[in-house]
Amino acid sequence: MTNSAICPLPERGVLQVAGPEARAFLQNLITNDMDRVTPSQAIYAALLTPQGKYLFDFFVVQAGEPASEQFLIDCEANRAADLAKRLTFYKLRAKAVISNLDGIMGVVAYLGAAGLKLAQLPEIPGAAKQWLDGVVFTDPRAPAIGARAIIPAVAIARHSGGAGPDEYDRMRLQLGLPDGARDIQVEKYFLLEANFEELNGVDFKKGCYVGQELVSRMKHRGAVRKRIIPVIAQGHLAAPGTPISQAGREVGTLLSGRDGHALAYLRVLALSPGAAPLMAGNVELEPHIPDWFSEKLTFTLTDDDDES
Repeated sequence: MTNSAICPLPERGVLQVAGPEARAFLQNLITNDMDRVTPSQAIYAALLTPQGKYLFDFFVVQAGEPASEQFLIDCEANRAADLAKRLTFYKLRAKAVISNLDGIMGVVAYLGAAGLKLAQLPEIPGAAKQWLDGVVFTDPRAPAIGARAIIPAVAIARHSGGAGPDEYDRMRLQLGLPDGARDIQVEKYFLLEANFEELNGVDFKKGCYVGQELVSRMKHRGAVRKRIIPVIAQGHLAAPGTPISQAGREVGTLLSGRDGHALAYLRVLALSPGAAPLMAGNVELEPHIPDWFSEKLTFTLTDDDDES
């Protein structure tokens, strides 16, 4: 199948968690509510350290019939083995089997509105259905980026000749979607700094999970003093990791970027109306606040209260 809206994602891997206690096992670990996962609903979630810091993020879908306790995890390919190892560490006596489906299953993106139409999915976060011996679902973070499918690796070849990973990368940067450990520093960034609440990646009513206490405290105290924000470079984009300054003071770090669009880890106060320009080296960065985030942005915090 060749179509400019279809984009294989070779940098993504797939794990399987299956067994009679697979759902309960994941429910006790991850930030989102596994009770929401059905053959018609996928979720976005994360696994944290006990101190509430980011370790892994991923998508979870249910494969097979409604009664099947078989779940597929769309995660970073180069960290899939580490995620499987971490899940196995927590498994203990749970009746669940964790398998790395490297070379067996792969991930394809269906970009934007055209991609949703091609996948015959509504613009509803996480809407899912069985597809090509796998599962296709509207991106739970932001339907504007389109859909994702976890399908057999042998079917991936039939999706060649369309869009490339670079096109997906441009779209997710413009929409402000972090790309795993490329943008969310492992064991350093807090979940809410990576906008997981706004991107439908955390449930505050589900009960306990690893790192839940810190996430809930930051939520209820309104203590998110730094955020990952999309920016547009007014010149040549500096390398990831470049410090960002404002009026001579360091206020953040440049993250992944492409073609002038990037993400940045910034102090919220640096985005206040009338604030001095943001600079990465000698290039000015213009913040681009996504619609899904603008109403959440407040400037009532002080740097003296900075937890991170």
